[in-house]
Amino acid sequence: MQPGYGNRAAVRRASSNLRKILAANVRGYRKKHGLSQEGLADQCELHRTYIGSIERCERNVTLSTLEVLANALQVSVPDLLTRR
Repeated sequence: MQPGYGNRAAVRRASSNLRKILAANVRGYRKKHGLSQEGLADQCELHRTYIGSIERCERNVTLSTLEVLANALQVSVPDLLTRR
């Protein structure tokens, strides 16, 4: 085992608190812009069910997905990850 890598079999996930903040912010900004989950998904070139799973705290999204969401919602990535 290499130093600093721990158990490779373990799946790393963002804390549930951070996923809850992201979920609430995506939902709030989406509604503020009058977008449905499908509308936001279309703007992001993602599937509608993926947006729903983010809003239900089921996804550990990548940095690139955060950037796409932020751009579509006209906010910064830190805005998506900060409690409102």
